Amino acid sequence: MPMSADRVHLKRFAWLSIGAALATILIKTLAWKLTGSVGLLSDALESLVNLAGGVFALIMLGIAALPPDEHHDYGHSKAEYFASGMEGLLIVAAAMAIAWAAGHRLLDPQPLEKVGLGLLVSTGASLINLVVARVLLKAGARYDSITLEADGRHLMTDVWTSAGVLVGVGAVALTGLQVLDPVLALAVAANILWTGYKLLHTSALGLMDGVIPPEERGRVLEVLARYEDQGFQFHALLTRQAAGRRFISVHVLVPGDWTVTRGHQLVEEIEGEIRGVLSGSTVFTHLEALDDPASFTDQNLDRE
Repeated sequence: MPMSADRVHLKRFAWLSIGAALATILIKTLAWKLTGSVGLLSDALESLVNLAGGVFALIMLGIAALPPDEHHDYGHSKAEYFASGMEGLLIVAAAMAIAWAAGHRLLDPQPLEKVGLGLLVSTGASLINLVVARVLLKAGARYDSITLEADGRHLMTDVWTSAGVLVGVGAVALTGLQVLDPVLALAVAANILWTGYKLLHTSALGLMDGVIPPEERGRVLEVLARYEDQGFQFHALLTRQAAGRRFISVHVLVPGDWTVTRGHQLVEEIEGEIRGVLSGSTVFTHLEALDDPASFTDQNLDRE
């Protein structure tokens, strides 16, 4: 089955995420082996989540790019929410694993070795994540992809997490307090658990047909307001978002003596203006007569 040309190219960003995850796993594992730091181990475990998330994102982006078919009239764009939701679940699982490892080390602190070299190696991995995260976040915003945005935010959280771990390892080296290493690892677990919750929340909203953002709805209302100044009326404005797609429906009320052709020309103009101010949107209009009482009984999703 052919894929949508304007979305299939997003898969290259998922490949970039996978490459970065593989590189950072190797680098962070080396840093952990050099130092024995459970904080650096937690960092490496989170990179495993990055890898799993990147692979799943690659699969879901491919599905989301598929065009509408006989079983999916509105396309497959909601597949992106499964990617961000799965990544959220993986993050929660990683947080639990990190907390378990940190708890054991908290009860049995161990001295760190080769701290300077370990910090240097881990810093290199963090720089890789920083660069890739910036690329993914920019691409997610540009192409309106919740999958790329989720992956980018996770990597950016990984950057801040790594920074916290590096501070913890450095603090152990300076103070000799071994307990700081597992304490920082527990903070890492709490931080990525919060990230996982936010990703799951966003994914659930998307799967539940959440409305478009307020600023985007405002653009639609601005278009309609210009026509209201000309005497037309509108109601039953409904919106929903499916990853990079927006679906907007509205009822347009015109004088009852208008011809079908004249009314059609008006709604075509309105639909075109809405698509112009809100790219990636599918607009549905329903033409009604101002002087027909029945026109005012269907202002909700279902007719009264």
